[in-house]
Amino acid sequence: MRKQLQALRARMAEHKLQAYLIPTADPHGSEYAGAHFACREYVSGFTGSAGTLLVFPNWAGLWTDGRYFLQAEEQLQDSGIRLMKSGEPGVPTLEAFLKKSLQAEQTLGFDGRCVDARTGRRYHKLVKDLGARLNGQLDLVGEIWPDRPPRSAQPVWALAEEYAGVSRRDKLHQIREDMLGQKADLFLLTALEDIAWLLNLRGGDISSTPVFLAYLALGQESCTLFAQTACFPLELLDQLEADGVYLRPYEAFYDYANRISPEQRVLLDSRRVNTKLLTSIPSAVQVVDRPNPTLARKAEKNPVEQENARKAHLADGIALTRFMYWLKTQAGNLPLTERSAAARLEELRQADPLYLQPSFAPILAYGPHGAIVHYEATQESDAAITNEGFLLADTGGHYLTGTTDCTRTYALGSLTPAQKAHYTAVLRGNLNLAAARFKSGCTGRNLDYLARAPLWAMGLDYNHGTGHGVGQLLSVHEGPQTIRSRPLEAKEAPLVPGMITSDEPGLYLDGQYGIRLENLLLCVEAEVTDFGRFLAFETLTLTPFDLDAVDPALLTQEERDRLNAYHARVYTAIAPHLPPEEAQWLQTATAPL
Repeated sequence: MRKQLQALRARMAEHKLQAYLIPTADPHGSEYAGAHFACREYVSGFTGSAGTLLVFPNWAGLWTDGRYFLQAEEQLQDSGIRLMKSGEPGVPTLEAFLKKSLQAEQTLGFDGRCVDARTGRRYHKLVKDLGARLNGQLDLVGEIWPDRPPRSAQPVWALAEEYAGVSRRDKLHQIREDMLGQKADLFLLTALEDIAWLLNLRGGDISSTPVFLAYLALGQESCTLFAQTACFPLELLDQLEADGVYLRPYEAFYDYANRISPEQRVLLDSRRVNTKLLTSIPSAVQVVDRPNPTLARKAEKNPVEQENARKAHLADGIALTRFMYWLKTQAGNLPLTERSAAARLEELRQADPLYLQPSFAPILAYGPHGAIVHYEATQESDAAITNEGFLLADTGGHYLTGTTDCTRTYALGSLTPAQKAHYTAVLRGNLNLAAARFKSGCTGRNLDYLARAPLWAMGLDYNHGTGHGVGQLLSVHEGPQTIRSRPLEAKEAPLVPGMITSDEPGLYLDGQYGIRLENLLLCVEAEVTDFGRFLAFETLTLTPFDLDAVDPALLTQEERDRLNAYHARVYTAIAPHLPPEEAQWLQTATAPL
């Protein structure tokens, strides 16, 4: 049994807790929790990016999804913690398990900073129905973690208006107008990407996401940023104050919330704020629970951001195309592995002066590893790449001009007819979605079938969404829009001009190979007719699909025309930036079928 688990149980006994819950989260709902907030990992030893640990005095279990079953089984061995395989037959959800296991008069505890408010409300109802109690004010892991890493405190920097497109002052005015529409006096914002977007600031406190730790309180006449002041250069502090933004210590936010006047109407999104914030606001204060107005405005890229996104994808396309040339000519000749190939691609991206960092951990998955949707090569799993089969490469970058996310599956040798048929079906889905024309008001669920239809016709499918929103030098996974067959929210967000969304159908055959083909699409105006307003997509990503994996006989003439038109665009855009030998290769790689 892990000593950390024993220490936690001892502290639970001191606080008279019969159950303690540790999610994978930070106070801001970030996709990647920093080392300071890696409490679940510290207690359990499980290093996956998703999972929730529930501890009782005589039992402990960790819930995680299918991406991490093998990893969790290995890392939880001899830990005293049982793996609960979410979604598997006979495995209850965490909340169902709590309903069955927590007794009347017992107390469930957690750190309310790291549990979102809506989930916290469900826990509150659950314990109330059981006649039990809830304590969401306890950071027990912090009490037993002697060498806990400090909070990240990387420098904060201003994103110039030539990249942001709209000034900080104008954005604040826009959100204040939105607040008036909700009759709100105060807007509390805890989502780091939204704060960074609103203030045209960036940082380095979250892995793969250039944001900084902060909270924000916006009134009609005031704007208070709760952040780590030492991270801000004096010149930047002066610029913020000139725009009416004043800093207070990061830790002061909850005390501020506790002192909000009952006369104020407070706007917040309970899906994004944490339980501690919601319980810190005086009960007499009227709370307006609505989506953050920053969410939609951030997702709809302004004209400057759109043009910058095109520049980012041109730079990224050059790197990806040079990587494809290198891979196709060197596989089987050089000793390559998944990790060395990822390092080579990173070198090629770094050649652009506006490149900053990866937008997520690279996924280079060779052969059977490609069937693991979110595979990440480790020193132990790093597979040698030879001149046969498929290599799936899902990578992206942050540039000053924008964020990229692209997946290509490369044929490194001769393929079977089945492999080509599978690749071609995925390609057809990608091309068909990119060519969509649809009425304004449609959501991603209206379009998802376009990507899945070629696979469904073969009795095949993939178990992930087809598309996610992408931020502008922010999170590579951004709401509110998605493209998927089953909605994540009861009310889905329609696609609107300016949104950037991924197009990534795939196919995964366990133990054999995986195929995924991903481009980013910009939603644009198409036309207005007597029947309404119509929208379409502009494909931003510029790098070839692998014609060596395509069976042309399986393409309709319309699909062939779409592929040829895309490859003509790629060649025209990319070839002038390549050395002669690579440009000549690209001409063949994009030759019309």
